[in-house]
Amino acid sequence: MVCIAAFIILAIIGIFVAFISIFKPKVGKRYLKTLKKSWGCVGKRVTLQKCETGFGDDVKNTVLSKLIIRHPKWVKPASIAIEISSILIVLITVWSLVEGVKAGLALYSLGTCNVKHAESCTLGSEVCSIDDNTEAKNPIEYIGLWFSDWGEIFGAIPDKFRDWNTDNFDVVAIEIKNEGKPTAIDFFDPGCIVCKQSFQTQLETGFFENYNVKLVVFPIQDNEGKFKFANSELIARYIYAVNEREQNTTTESIAFKIIKRIYTEKSEDHGAWLDAFNDYYSNEEALGIIKVWLKEFGLDDKAISEISERVTANAIDEIIQKNNDIVTNEVHAKGIPTLIYDGKKHTGRYEAK
Repeated sequence: MVCIAAFIILAIIGIFVAFISIFKPKVGKRYLKTLKKSWGCVGKRVTLQKCETGFGDDVKNTVLSKLIIRHPKWVKPASIAIEISSILIVLITVWSLVEGVKAGLALYSLGTCNVKHAESCTLGSEVCSIDDNTEAKNPIEYIGLWFSDWGEIFGAIPDKFRDWNTDNFDVVAIEIKNEGKPTAIDFFDPGCIVCKQSFQTQLETGFFENYNVKLVVFPIQDNEGKFKFANSELIARYIYAVNEREQNTTTESIAFKIIKRIYTEKSEDHGAWLDAFNDYYSNEEALGIIKVWLKEFGLDDKAISEISERVTANAIDEIIQKNNDIVTNEVHAKGIPTLIYDGKKHTGRYEAK
């Protein structure tokens, strides 16, 4: 085990030695000779052969040589410590390699290297993650959660090879119809800043004119049912309630105007509307503002009252639950926004072609 640990350390040091050897070739040659010797020993160990080179003993003797002279009694404990340290180095290295492979496969299949918290992966697309807050209370649960991550990863790999046909998803959406144009589905959260950036890019590049767009409001919840952003659920309910009442599905519809205002306009007292709803307004204050908007967008008191009653109806609960199931179980999204168009799934902020 000592020779394997030594090889790992030498391999890491080799990165720096390679640079130094540009200026001092003798150092590189001397180091390479030692590295080859360590690799020969590792090769023997891996193939279950006896390490004839004695490289592991050479390493221990080098480390212990001065200790033998000064403190002979410490030699045996130090030798044991070296063995234990070697085992730990090997185990940590193997664990790091496994975790590296896991992160790489997760990035490939799910678009994030962190299955539980997509936002924390700097290598993946910028998203508002759908977090899993399940915490292991003991080693058995930790192992179970670790293997469940692998299950999600391998379960999502086939998605990379499938044809993402928008007709396969029976979503309830705010539809921006453009006859003769290909269909796109956009899953977003009213409180997500990445969704805001994505929406603004879509407006600027004519996305809503080039596609028959289905906007699906998805207020992000964790596995405990807690919403990620303070007023997202309330806004989602009103958007769906208004959308049910409207006949025309265009960028001039009230449902679309609500989304557009939250993502593109500013309040008088708290900056961008998205920030105001997330950080400043209580549920009651947010409710009052939405009702003011509905009146401003042309609805009378009777219509607003009907919509407010509709917001708490079971039908709206069913719409949200249905769309949530599609996002989680069919789209396998780990973060929002997620878009489906041109036969592919796109995770993260929309980027114009």
